[in-house]
Amino acid sequence: MTLNYIWISFFIIAFILGLVKLVFLGDTEIFKTMVEGIFDSSKSSVMDIALPLTGAMAFWLGIMNVGEKAGAINFLSRIVGPFFNRLFPEVPKNHPATGQMMMNFSANLLGLDNAATPLGLKAMGSLQELNPNKETASNAQIMFLVLHTSGLQLLPVTIIAQRAILNATDPTDVFIPCIIATYVATVVGMLIVAIKQKINLFDRVIMLWLGGMTTFITLLVWYFTAYLTKQQIGEFSKVASNVMLFAIPVAFIVGAMVKKVAVFEAFIDGAKGGFETSVKIIPYLVAMLVAISVFRSCGALGYINDGVRWVFTQLHSDTRFIDAMPVAYMKPLSGSGSKAMMIDTMKTFGPDSFAGRLGCIFNGSADTTFYIVALYFGSVGIKKSRYAIPAGLIADFAGIIAAILVAYLFFG
Repeated sequence: MTLNYIWISFFIIAFILGLVKLVFLGDTEIFKTMVEGIFDSSKSSVMDIALPLTGAMAFWLGIMNVGEKAGAINFLSRIVGPFFNRLFPEVPKNHPATGQMMMNFSANLLGLDNAATPLGLKAMGSLQELNPNKETASNAQIMFLVLHTSGLQLLPVTIIAQRAILNATDPTDVFIPCIIATYVATVVGMLIVAIKQKINLFDRVIMLWLGGMTTFITLLVWYFTAYLTKQQIGEFSKVASNVMLFAIPVAFIVGAMVKKVAVFEAFIDGAKGGFETSVKIIPYLVAMLVAISVFRSCGALGYINDGVRWVFTQLHSDTRFIDAMPVAYMKPLSGSGSKAMMIDTMKTFGPDSFAGRLGCIFNGSADTTFYIVALYFGSVGIKKSRYAIPAGLIADFAGIIAAILVAYLFFG
């Protein structure tokens, strides 16, 4: 399993670098720093992620159950069914997993991470019911996970908010570059998996849906740039995401009332699984976040950045983008880590600097591949991820390249 070798390599690399720093550089604090990182990340895995997630899991799984009783999930399945039937041929038509995946993608589009995770875990659980080999990821699970890790997002609310906190002259100026970069990552991820699974990408339905989504995003970008001020874009992002977040539960509840469903009881039945799922994912969270912590604490990311800088210096290329690269390195590993790197980049170079803006675009260009693989596959007991991680990393890399190009295009 790819994740197994990656996890082992994080510890071995960290130990070797620690020894080098101790013996040759006289850094007597390096192992203390890494051990403290182990304890801190172990604690935060449970106290800051798993336990707070329990409440969100309980609420959204409860709402999902209400939506299923109301027929909303089946309704969504029928709408996106023709497209998803091509991308997920193993999933039967009108299966609840289709609607659940659509709910997850919708939450991601709006930048609603707290809602997207419970919805995604629910969808992964439904796909696991269809999986004939319970310890090996199915084609449908890999496609879903790679699309999720590519992080397609239309409203990067948290990034805009953080730029505003740090007094950026125009907090929303990364809005359009983020959309472009994350869309590139999503399309590349989908194409990689589709080719691997021998899905006909020239199918008329797939072409129409991809063309429609591309047109929609292009028109959205055009409308925002042509008719809205920067302040209005920020207001729209904030208002639209929160309105949608509140509208979904209300719509499900009203639909359930119309069908004469016992809404409260349905909610409680669904919410009961929230605590169980949260407990189940704790070992996977601890394992991944501790490994990431020691890899970061040993200084490996800094050495990687120095190597990249040297290469581009030798090529006589512009190296301003390298100041933001730690955000790109950290993004596939840890969402909180990449956010911290983004904030640190803006504080160090300024939120309106090239590096500060690029760090924000990196953070919005994709999602945390390793974290999501550990979380989602761990929640259903999958041990063999097959090609999910390589495909996810290729999508991440495409998002990074797109982010650098659009940063130079928009901010020179």
